[in-house]
Parts: sequence; C-alpha cells; structure tokens
Amino acid sequence: EVAGQATHISLFHAFYVISYTATTIGFGELPFEFSDAQRAWVIFSIYLSVTTWAFTLGSIFALVQDPTFRTAMANGRFASRVRRLGEPFYLIAGYGQSGNALAHAFDDLGIRTVIVEIQRERASRADVEGYANPPLFIAADARWPDVLNDAGILHSQCKAAIVLVGDDEVAQAIAIGITMMRPSLPVIARIHQKAAAINLEDFPNISVLDPFEAFAVNLELNIASPAVLWAEEWLSSAPGDPCPKPASTPAGHWLIFGFGRFGRAIAEALERSGSTWSAFDSNSDLAQNQNLQITDNSGQSLREAGIEQAAGIVAGTDRDAMNLALVTRARKLNPNLSILIRQNHTTDRSLIAAAHADLTFVKSEVIVRECLQLLLSPLLNRFLILVRQRGKVIAEELITRLLVELDERVPSIWAFDCSAEYAGLREILRHPGDRPLLLSELGIDPLTPPERLRAVPLLLCRGQENIMLPEGDTPLQDGDRILYAGARGVQERQQFFLRDPSPVGFIRTGIEAPRSWLFRWLYRHRA
Repeated sequence: EVAGQATHISLFHAFYVISYTATTIGFGELPFEFSDAQRAWVIFSIYLSVTTWAFTLGSIFALVQDPTFRTAMANGRFASRVRRLGEPFYLIAGYGQSGNALAHAFDDLGIRTVIVEIQRERASRADVEGYANPPLFIAADARWPDVLNDAGILHSQCKAAIVLVGDDEVAQAIAIGITMMRPSLPVIARIHQKAAAINLEDFPNISVLDPFEAFAVNLELNIASPAVLWAEEWLSSAPGDPCPKPASTPAGHWLIFGFGRFGRAIAEALERSGSTWSAFDSNSDLAQNQNLQITDNSGQSLREAGIEQAAGIVAGTDRDAMNLALVTRARKLNPNLSILIRQNHTTDRSLIAAAHADLTFVKSEVIVRECLQLLLSPLLNRFLILVRQRGKVIAEELITRLLVELDERVPSIWAFDCSAEYAGLREILRHPGDRPLLLSELGIDPLTPPERLRAVPLLLCRGQENIMLPEGDTPLQDGDRILYAGARGVQERQQFFLRDPSPVGFIRTGIEAPRSWLFRWLYRHRA
C-alpha cells in the first residue's frame, strides 16, 4: 500500500525484481516497499529459482564432463567433418605401426585418410604427429555399422577401406561388414591365419594381405628368379630414384631362428625355391616338425646347427634385441653368411639398420608397399602378377627394354585410356577405315614429331585379354588400356592425344586434321 492505497507491481517490475533476486546479484524493493505478503513470496521465489538454476548448472557441468557425453559429441563432430569431405579419401581401420605408416604414406602423396581405432590413446596420436593433411580419426569399434557409416563408408568420395587391426577375427568382421554395407568398395584386409583368409575368398572385393607371405614370396623370387624381383622393385619403387641394384639370395641350407608365423612362411618359401632349412626356437609348445629343434640361441647351439656350412640365417624372433644378438654371433662364426633379419618395432629402426643385413623384414613397410600398389596402381599390380607367372624370360626382356629406352632410374608409371570418349581419339577409333591407330603412334611426341617419347608400353588390356610388352604394330581399339613406364613428364605430353584430334592426325599424315565436325565429315567423304 502507498498512502493507504493498494498499488500493483507491473509485469515488467515483477520480472525485474525476480531477475536480480534469482541471480543473487542484489536485492531491492522497487518501485515501492513490499508488504509482508510480497516479501514472503519473494523468499519463496528466491529459494525456488536459486535451487533450480544451481541444480541445472551442476547437471550441465556433470554432463559436459561425462565420458559418454563427450564421446557422443566428438563422434557427432567427426561424422559431420567426414560428410563435408569433398576430396577422395581412404578409410583405415586400425592405427598401429602399420596403420600409422600407411597414413603417413598417403599423406606424403597428398591423399586424405579417415582413421578408426578402438584404442583412444592410439587414435589421439594423430593430433600430435606431423601430417600435412591431418587425418580425421575416431576412437571406436569398426565392427559396428554405425561407426562405419560415420567414418564415411557410404560416402561417394571413399575410394577403399584398409583393415589393419591385429586380431584376424575382428579383421574378418570389419571387412565383411564393409562389404555388406557397400559391396562395390575395394577392401584390403591384413590376415595372418590361412583359415581366416579362406573365409574371405568368396568376397571378390576383398583382397587378403599377409605381410609374412608377401615377404616370403619375394624371398623365393630372390633365390629362384632374381630377374623377376629386380623388375618388380624397379617398377614399384619411387619414381626418380636410382634403379635398385640387382641382387640374389644364395640357395642352399638356411637356419631359421624363430619358428612362429614368420618363420613358417620363410620355411615354405625356401622349400619352393629348392633350398633346405632347419628351424630353432626356445618355445617348447610349438608343434612338432622334423626340421625344428627346441634350443637356445647360444654360440654352441649355432655351431651344432652347422652355422659354418649354412648359406644363410634368418633372425626372425619377435624380439629385436635377440635378433641383433643372433646376427652378431652368426657373423663371428661365418662372415660369408647371407643374413635376413626381422624388425619388430619402428623404434629399433636405426639399430636394425646398423646390423647391415642382406635382407630386412619390416612388416609395416611390406604392408604399405602392397597397399599402395593395389590401390593406386592396380594395372601395375596385374602386370607384376603376370610377370611372376611368366617367369625369368619375360622379366629379362622387360629389363632389356627398360635399359634401352630409359636411363637407370625408376620410371613413372601411368595408364593410358584409349577411349572414343576423348575428343582427340573419337574420330580415329570410331572411323578407323583401313588404317587403324597403332600403338607405336602413341609413342611419338605430339608436340615435336617425329621425335619419340621416352616410354615403354608394358601391358595392353583389352577386355579379359592381357598382352604383355605389346609390339608397336598392334592396332588399338576403343576401350583399350595401356600401362606405360616412362621418363618424368612424358605422361603429360602424351595426354595431348586425348584433348584434340590434331596431334593424332598430324603424326599419321603430316597434315593437321580438320577441327570442326563439318570439315571432318567432308574430309571423310572426299572423292
């Protein structure tokens, strides 16, 4: 009451009073003094509002710090960033040593990656490692379809998935799950056990990669067909690097120390190459084998194993320190021994390199090389498989052509699509007449004819037919794909054949071809 008259507070004044009262920033009776009833109501409002907002803020702070909530928010941000990707990327499941090495290899090539790793501490490493284009990563189980979906498995820019988890059963589940969600997507799965590999044989989009077997096959080639392995290394090394030196591993009797999965793969490769072997391991639980002895790695054991007469030794245990000790001890007993050493941890790289072994097995390096070859150069991979099947004769012919046409450096590799969809080849492929386009004509420099391009055609693919080292007089057809090895910059010059019909016409006739459709029609129907 004011002067004996009842006065009502307006809605604005009531809101104003509660606003500064509830937030505990002050108190005042405005615009008039309150009655006892009003003061009682304000007291009730204070306790009600302050208790409410204190509880609300406490709940919010607790929610923000809750691991489940933070994981959900991080996953949401991750999925949003993946959806916004506008460039091609590869999905890597598993961020151990091999996954890390592969992600860095992709980064060096300017290719984006998305990483799924179940161990949070591993996944968080990507934040602090030196990437030019940091990968997108999530700490989650890639066996869950929702995780794969968030990681972009259905994204149009996802080009392939590489499964590099340590457990074969988990790897199978992830690879099959990806295939069920997107059957056409290429998948590479690292598998160690043959039984697990058999389970994936019926999935045409899944390529099984066993690093132990891949290295063992190379060892077999190095013993039985060194020319094949030399050709492979020449074509699959980094372009511009010096040509790898030809080398061969001696046949004979080999001593294998460490008879786990790696040792067994090496033993099988030695048998296929015609060599003999004896294996030694300190694990008494290993399955019995007539060539296996349970023993230690002492000098006396090496002498009893016949180290002085052996052609080579495999230091293949799962401990780098033991492998280095074996190599040092073996060299003292037989300086002429061929040595193969296994590196288990990337941190021991410099120590293993100091051993100067003839061959070094590094699982992550084998996986990176095989993955890049399968994903980025599928046509080259097909060609190298054919070279292995044909053997020494085709490999020596290939090496001769490379030495004649190119210098002793690793060439660039590319595929030339002979397609009528390109303006430069449309006319000659659709209307070849009695003089079709020849392979040799694509070897002429389109900018400075009649000079020839420094390139060697390795493989011509025509439907299901594969023509190795095709001759220059081979007629070309629409849809042909040609694998080339050549000097740096040659690929860019050869692309001029695709852009405009003039280069093709000029190298064939010495006359620049008509450019417009009318003059091309008149040229074809001239008397």
